[in-house]
Amino acid sequence: MKKLVTLSSLLLVSAALAASPADTLVIQSAGDVPTMDPGVTYDTASSALVDNMYETLLTYDGASLTKLVPLLATKWTISNAGKTYTFDLRKNVKFHSGATMTCADAEYTFERNLVTNSGASGNWFLAEALTGSQSNAADDKSVTWAKIDKSVECNNNGQLVFTLPAVDPAFLAKLAYTGQAIVEKAYSAKIGEWDGTEKTWKDWIGKDLTGSELSKKPNGTGPYRLVRNDANNHLFQAFDGYWGKKPAIKNVIRQKVPELAARQQALLRGDADIIEGAGRAVDEAQIKGKPGVTWVDDLPNTSATAIFMNENIKGTGLLGSGKLDGKGIPANFFSDVNVRRGFSYAFDYQGYIKDVQKGKGAQRTVLLPDSFPGYDPKISKYTFDAAKATEYFKRAWGGQLWKNGFVLTANYRANTPASQTAMEILKKNIEAINPKFRVNIQAKQWSEMLADSKKGEEAMILIAWAPDYADADNFMYTFYASDGYYSPRANWKDASVDKWLKQARSTVNVAERNRLYSLVGKRAYEQAPFILVPAPVAYQFQSSRVTGEGLTKATFNPMTSLYWKGLTKK
Repeated sequence: MKKLVTLSSLLLVSAALAASPADTLVIQSAGDVPTMDPGVTYDTASSALVDNMYETLLTYDGASLTKLVPLLATKWTISNAGKTYTFDLRKNVKFHSGATMTCADAEYTFERNLVTNSGASGNWFLAEALTGSQSNAADDKSVTWAKIDKSVECNNNGQLVFTLPAVDPAFLAKLAYTGQAIVEKAYSAKIGEWDGTEKTWKDWIGKDLTGSELSKKPNGTGPYRLVRNDANNHLFQAFDGYWGKKPAIKNVIRQKVPELAARQQALLRGDADIIEGAGRAVDEAQIKGKPGVTWVDDLPNTSATAIFMNENIKGTGLLGSGKLDGKGIPANFFSDVNVRRGFSYAFDYQGYIKDVQKGKGAQRTVLLPDSFPGYDPKISKYTFDAAKATEYFKRAWGGQLWKNGFVLTANYRANTPASQTAMEILKKNIEAINPKFRVNIQAKQWSEMLADSKKGEEAMILIAWAPDYADADNFMYTFYASDGYYSPRANWKDASVDKWLKQARSTVNVAERNRLYSLVGKRAYEQAPFILVPAPVAYQFQSSRVTGEGLTKATFNPMTSLYWKGLTKK
C-alpha cells in the first residue's frame, strides 16, 4: 500500500520533480486517450497504451515488416487451400484479473470484434476476411450469427481455428493489429460487456465500444497493468504474473500536457522521458542536440500522402459558375486526364521536400511505403515541369480550358502548415502558367473536411493513410480501387486497376502480387488520379537515460507502438 501511495503522489506531482526515478518511465502527450478497449482501438494514442496492456496472437519480428512471430500463439498451420488457419495457444498465460487464458477467450475476442464492428473501429478488415463483408450485421444482412460463429471456433484439442470464405494473403498481418488483442470472456461479461452468446448478440451489433466498461477497467495479458487514471494521467505497473520476461522498468506514467513548451521543458529538465513533438522543423530547432536528449533519424516512414483530384465534385459551393467559362469549373472538371496530368506537373516536389521537410523527404512512385513488398521504384514519377503542365492544360477539354480559364476552390486542413504550404505551391505554379487560371485556397476544420470529402464534396483534399497491417493491399486497395476506402474522395475508376487489385487479393504468390501492384502503379502514373506528396523521413527522440528495443534504427518498427517492456532506464 505504501508503494501505491508513493506512486499516486508521483502521478500527480511528477511535473515538479527534478528528475523522474530510474524505475519510472514518464511519457507526456498533447491529447486525450480515446479508449483502452482493444475492440475499438483505431488511433495511435490509444494503441500506445493498449499495446502494453494487451497482446495479440502474433507480432512482428523486431524491425521486420514481413516476418511474423508467435506471441499468445505458439505456432500455426495453414490448410484448406489457404482458407483455414489453426493456432496453438500459449499455456499458463494470466490475465491481469488472475484468470488463465483459454481458447474460449480468444474465440470470444474475435466474435466480439465481428459483432460490434463499427465505423469507430478497425474491425472492418477483420470482418472482410472472416465474413466476406466489411460491414456489420445491421448494415449487411448476409452477416449472420451462424457466419460469425463458424468463422472462428475452438476445436476439441483447444486450438483456435479460423475459417475464411476466400483466400486472404494479408490475414496473418491483420491478426497482428492492436485491435485483435485477446480479452477475457468471463471478466468482460461480469463488468457488463457482451456475454458472448447468440441470445444477446443482436443487442451489441455495431455498438461503439469507445467508452465501454472494458475501456474503463482494462484487463489484458500484457506486461503492464493499469493501476489508476484520471482525465490527465494514467499510471501503469509491471504485471507480476506476466508470462514473459519481466520488464526492467516497474512504473509508467502517461500524462496529458497540451502545451508544447511545457513538454519540451519537462524533457530537458529530466521530468519526462518521452514527449510528443511538434514536427521536424520545430523539433530540430528546439530539441535536437540538447544535453540529455537522444535523437534518432532516418527511420522508415509507413504513411502515404496524396492530393486527391475529385472527378465528380458533389459540393456545389466550390464550383463557382459550375461551367468551364473562366468563372468556375464543372463538377467533372478532373475527369479529363489532361487536367490531372497538368496539375501533377505543376507541383514542385523538390521544393516541398526542401521547404517543408527540411530536406528529409522522398518522392515515391506509388502510394505505398517503399519499405513494403510490392513497391516498385522503377515506375515513373512526375516532376515539376511548367512546360509539360502547359502542354497538357492546352489539350484539356478540347482546348477550352486554356482558352477560357477556370476558378477552382480548394480547402486545406486548418492549422497545418504542411498542408497549407502544399496547396500554396500548387496555387502559385498553376496561376503562373496562365493568367486565366485561378486557384482559391481556404482553411477548413478537419472534422468537417473529412466528412465532406467522404461524401465527395471536396474538389481537392490532401490526406494521408497510415497502415492497419503491413501488407500492400492496405494501401493499394484503399487508394486505387473503385470500391476502396478513399474512393469517394477521388471518384476515379479504372477497370484494369480494379481487376489487378482483386487478383492480388486472391493469391498468396508474392512475386505475382508484386507484378500486379507494379501494373497498378504504372497505370496510375498514366492516369494521374492523385498528386503524390513526398513522404517525410521519420525520426524520434527521447531522454538519453532511456535505452532499449524500438529506440534505435536497428530495432525500430513503424508498425508497432513502443513496447515499454523492452526499455531500461538509468
